[in-house]
Amino acid sequence: MAGNTFGRVFRVTTWGESHGTAVGAVIDGCPAGMTLDLEKLREEMVRRRPGQGGASSPRKEPDQVEILSGIFTPAGEMAPRTTGTALALIVYNKDAHSKSYDNLRDVFRPGHGDFTYQEKYGIRDHRGGGRASARETAARVAAGAVAAQVLRHHGITVLAYTVALGGVRAVIRDYGEIGNNLYCCPDPEAAERMEQRIREVRSQGDTVGGVVELRASCPAGLGEPVFDKLEADLAHGLMSIGAVKGVEFGAGFAVADLLGSENNDSMLKEGFASNNAGGILAGISSGQELVIRVAVKPIPSIAAEQWTINRAGEEVKIKVGGRHDISAIPRIIPVCEAMVRLTLVDHLLRQRCSRL
Repeated sequence: MAGNTFGRVFRVTTWGESHGTAVGAVIDGCPAGMTLDLEKLREEMVRRRPGQGGASSPRKEPDQVEILSGIFTPAGEMAPRTTGTALALIVYNKDAHSKSYDNLRDVFRPGHGDFTYQEKYGIRDHRGGGRASARETAARVAAGAVAAQVLRHHGITVLAYTVALGGVRAVIRDYGEIGNNLYCCPDPEAAERMEQRIREVRSQGDTVGGVVELRASCPAGLGEPVFDKLEADLAHGLMSIGAVKGVEFGAGFAVADLLGSENNDSMLKEGFASNNAGGILAGISSGQELVIRVAVKPIPSIAAEQWTINRAGEEVKIKVGGRHDISAIPRIIPVCEAMVRLTLVDHLLRQRCSRL
């Protein structure tokens, strides 16, 4: 098993490398007859693509998605519909500069998958990160945009935003502010301090991490017992994103300091009195809003000099070239949304088989 496929019913297989010809996804299990809004798909890709904003990568990619199969525009209609067969999505790489990595051919970059890929496969793609590159997430976002349109028919929405970046934390949650700053932060004052922090770190040749919070409307009853609990599959999807190093739900790690009487979400006639569980009980959605947070590590490609080893096992100093972000935030936000959408749509379709 190569680990390139996610989901049981709504199955997504991604393919492609950072500096290859293209990246893409094949979706199997998308319901037939759904009108596909191609403009919505384009909008999602714009949110993730390189070359956006002052803190983003200098790499310029249009990230235009071509759909090779699985759709058909009936006579008299303007928009395509899904046919129920496999949807093949492709995003061509237009601005790949492989020569930027020639000096790293025989060394292992700290924080990257160079060493582990070499150990696993006996060979590695030294053109950037290859399959381990964040470039692969373009395919996830494309597939997630399709999943979002399935979920929309069932009233399920997913929203992600930045609550911490480089040690600066958001205090307020004004969702109307998310689109008003580069970092998709719901706290305008914190967003200004995040910008200052990014400038400071850039001048030092370093990078920063942060925390993304997600909220999703979700009907009760999604999720499977034991091994396929909803939060287990959500964590699986989110942890499969290369920059994510931790996931928590609801009160998260804070529950370790609570009493049972404090942690339990009391149930009243009006509904739950709190949401420490993050919208999931016994692995099945409770009907409350899903609340998830992910810890995003700093980008490992930094301009500052670092110690590492080469393929001969010799210690060497390197400066990583290429074109890289200072932080995976905000471009990781649509990727996180995509993985939550892919998980929810898969469990939604699985739920159809659970009851008569």
